[in-house]
This record gives sequence, C-alpha cells and structure tokens, in this order.
Amino acid sequence: MTADPAFRFAIDTSVEIADTDLGGVVYFGTYARLFDRGLLAYRRHLGIPVLGPAAHLFVVRRLTVDYLRSARFDDTLTIRVRTAALGRSSHTMVYRLEDAATGTVLATAEQTIVGVSSYDGGRPTRVPEDLAARIIGFEGPELDRR
Repeated sequence: MTADPAFRFAIDTSVEIADTDLGGVVYFGTYARLFDRGLLAYRRHLGIPVLGPAAHLFVVRRLTVDYLRSARFDDTLTIRVRTAALGRSSHTMVYRLEDAATGTVLATAEQTIVGVSSYDGGRPTRVPEDLAARIIGFEGPELDRR
C-alpha cells in the first residue's frame, strides 16, 4: 500500500467469494460493506467506539458511490478512509477503493454520519468534544469544520 497525503488512513483487504456474483465480480452492494470495513478500522485506529460513544451513536444518513472499475474474486484491495468534514452533530467520510497491486481506483464514496441519542427514535446529538478532538488531531488542518 502506497502513501497518499489526502488519506492518512488505509487498510488492505481481500475479495472473498461471498463478495462476488457468479462471474467472480464484486457485487455492487458489497462496496458499502467494504467501505464500512475501512470505517470500522479507522475508528479503531483513532480509539473511537465503533458504534459511537454513549449518547452519540452513529447512523448513516447518506451514502453516494461512484463505481469506476470492477473488483474481482481474490483481488487485494486498499480501502482509503478520511473524515472530510466535521459538523455539530454529523461528520462526512470519504472513501477510495483501489486495486492494491496497481493503484487503480475502483470506486469512491462519500458518507454522512449523524450522531443520535439512541437507535430507537433518538434525536441528533452534538459531536462529543473528545471525539472531535481525536478526529481533528488525526486529520489536521485540512478538515472542514462546518
């Protein structure tokens, strides 16, 4: 995995047979799971609870994906992850999925995540200061503070 200054975090993962269709091509719905795999590793790297801190649980509000090239069974992929923006109750994640061998970009995505007080009808909550500090400290001055 090569470095990319736009993304301070990346993991490599392999395409499993369960990720593909009958032709061995990664099914389009699998890309969201791959991005989620990268996001959970990013949170663990920053010491952030993967489901969100108490009273600020993470829910996905929006996910947009641009599919550029197909990934295939047994490919090694690099999932690059960054927080692009941090708001009062939400943050925006950006992903780039690459073929690890060639660096070819296979897909990109942007995701808005909102913190809520509970999963059963909870209301949006302010991003906790310690969570914001971890993200800001890792992402640096390029982070958009909305």
